[in-house]
Amino acid sequence: MKIITRKQAVAQLRKIIGKDLRKMADEYGVTVFKNGKLNKGWAGHVLEHYLGLGLNSKQAPNGESWELKLVPLNKRGNKYVPKETMAVTMINAENVAEKHFNESHLFFKLRSLIICGRLFEGKDEKHSTLISVGTFDLIDKKTREQVEGDYELTRKTIINKGFHALSGEMGDLVQPRTKGPGHGSTSRAFYARTGFVKKILDL
Repeated sequence: MKIITRKQAVAQLRKIIGKDLRKMADEYGVTVFKNGKLNKGWAGHVLEHYLGLGLNSKQAPNGESWELKLVPLNKRGNKYVPKETMAVTMINAENVAEKHFNESHLFFKLRSLIICGRLFEGKDEKHSTLISVGTFDLIDKKTREQVEGDYELTRKTIINKGFHALSGEMGDLVQPRTKGPGHGSTSRAFYARTGFVKKILDL
């Protein structure tokens, strides 16, 4: 896997702001739909191909020491707003129970981000323009304390009540909710709420 610095990656990504990621998906052979089902990560895979990173779904930062995230945006008037929450990392109950925030996957994912926004133009995903490329470092004290509080609430819930007691109603900035198909899914992940995504994107 190619190793590049965050600064290099940001500079490279900013060269394709305004480009249609859907067209790039075809160029890189990235699957957008398979048997009529959307590959939700297709646009992120396009950026990883473009940067030469390869596909990386491991719970460790991509590239040098940073994490790449891409979120869909809706356009309202002349402004852009996050279309949905942003998945940050899967929750492993044993791992979360053992580790405080500054040792957690959640912290390592959020402490050095490249965050990109793409325009969501329809469920058919025929086009999607790259709108923004920025960085986020979790250095604001209040924000970090809020995220840490959300993590520790999740951790204490797992320890005291069990993994299945986690709920999407928990957390001010980051929620521990179901991930996966259907309402019967037993997987959980940390999601950044839309208000937090907006802050991360600096919209």
